[in-house]
Amino acid sequence: MKVIDSSGWIEFATDGPLAGRYAAHLKNLSRVVTPSIIVYEVYKRLKRDASEEAADAIIAEMGKTRIIPLDDQLAILAAETSLSLGLPMADAIVYTTAQTYGATLITSDADFKNFPRVIYLKN
Repeated sequence: MKVIDSSGWIEFATDGPLAGRYAAHLKNLSRVVTPSIIVYEVYKRLKRDASEEAADAIIAEMGKTRIIPLDDQLAILAAETSLSLGLPMADAIVYTTAQTYGATLITSDADFKNFPRVIYLKN
């Protein structure tokens, strides 16, 4: 299982420099777990910076993954993660979701680069 961080979905959607490397991790969408906060972050960013059509297109692709809602148990675990690792809220939710589902986090966010079960893709 994998979690593709917001940075990866945005990179893929905008054909950024790392789009090909992220595409390799998006070949089997049934093996991707997507925290619901990533849906929020990606949609907002693409609608603001690209277009509603671009945002809708990538959200349709995300819909082929397993979307994980933020429930009370996951929220408490993420708060604990935030406190212990010093992560901001969204990052703590993403990382905790990956850990809870036994997934590897694929990201370009340097905040995660030395964490266990993280593949950090650098420009």
